[in-house]
Amino acid sequence: MTTTESPDASESHADHAERTIRAGILSGAYPPGSRLRERELSEALGFSRIPVREALTRLTGEGLVVISPRRGASVRNLSLRDVAELFDLRLSLEVFAARRAAEACAAGHRGDRLRALMEEAEEATRRGDVHEIPAANTALHAEIVAMTGNRLLQDALQPSLGLVQWLFTLTGNLDPRVQCTEHQDICAAICAGKPDLADALAYAHIERGRGPSLATLAEVLPAE
Repeated sequence: MTTTESPDASESHADHAERTIRAGILSGAYPPGSRLRERELSEALGFSRIPVREALTRLTGEGLVVISPRRGASVRNLSLRDVAELFDLRLSLEVFAARRAAEACAAGHRGDRLRALMEEAEEATRRGDVHEIPAANTALHAEIVAMTGNRLLQDALQPSLGLVQWLFTLTGNLDPRVQCTEHQDICAAICAGKPDLADALAYAHIERGRGPSLATLAEVLPAE
């Protein structure tokens, strides 16, 4: 077995494996449809197959990996239809989440974590960090959902968070400053406790991104 640098003490082997495999999927090192063999991954990472198996299970929950009885784990095959359906899902659930998050702030929620995540996204955008921008923006969207306190809503969106980050990564050629400005407006409306405005801004943000995203991905993804 090969040896690699040990993960930080605060990070378990499963956490390290999850982060590494996710990065490989998002970067294209593990293309859609490719097999993710536990033995090969464990050898590359330098520890046993058990944390690798746990990491693959977690990534299945994010929608990035599929596990079948015969093939084992593989990277999800992503299509334009998947992306279109993801936008439909986001229009239904994330817009509702923005409204509920704003209502929570109106009722006294401080929104400190949302502000902190917005600052991280702004910094990543300022640096033009193509790896950190998708991760920061995904964390921002996840926090808006978390602010609702609605566990069923969180459970409904959890399987799509990995796909959202994948989408943000694949469309990294679109101007991230536009997205950052729209996020700032949404966060400001939420923290100000303005549900109608947060709802409208979230809807416009998601729908405005649909056309450019599908046009960009039409060059690299199959239709179905």
